[in-house]
Amino acid sequence: MQQTKTNTFPRRQRLKSRKKLQEVFSSGNRIYSGTIKLLYLAEAADKPEMLCGVGTSSRYFKKAVDRNRIKRLLREAYRLQQQPLKIKTGPTNTRLLLFFLYTGKELPVYADIYKQIAKALQKLAKSIT
Repeated sequence: MQQTKTNTFPRRQRLKSRKKLQEVFSSGNRIYSGTIKLLYLAEAADKPEMLCGVGTSSRYFKKAVDRNRIKRLLREAYRLQQQPLKIKTGPTNTRLLLFFLYTGKELPVYADIYKQIAKALQKLAKSIT
C-alpha cells in the first residue's frame, strides 16, 4: 500500500528562476504578517502550480549559519501549511509565485514563524479568491 505525500516541498516547487524572482519583486503584491513579508504574483497557467522561495537579510544576520537556519524554518513552516492553499488554487489553474522574506532583526523561534506564515497564507487565500 502506497501512501501519498501531501506535505512535501520538492525542488520543482522552489522558485529559483532569476527572471521570475525579479518579476515577483518588481510587480508582485505584498502581505505583511509580523516579521514575515510575503511577496506573491498570480499568473494564468495551463495547470495549477505553486513555486515558493525564502530569504532573509545579510544586513542583520552576518553569519551564514544564522541566515540558513532562518530559511530552513521558513521552508518547514510553509511545507507543513501549503496544502489548504493548493486545494483553493487547484480549480482556478493559476500559477502562484511566492517569496517569504524574514524582516526581523533577531533570531526567530519556530513557533512564531509558524504562526506568522499561517496568518500570511490565510490573507493570501482571501485575496486570491
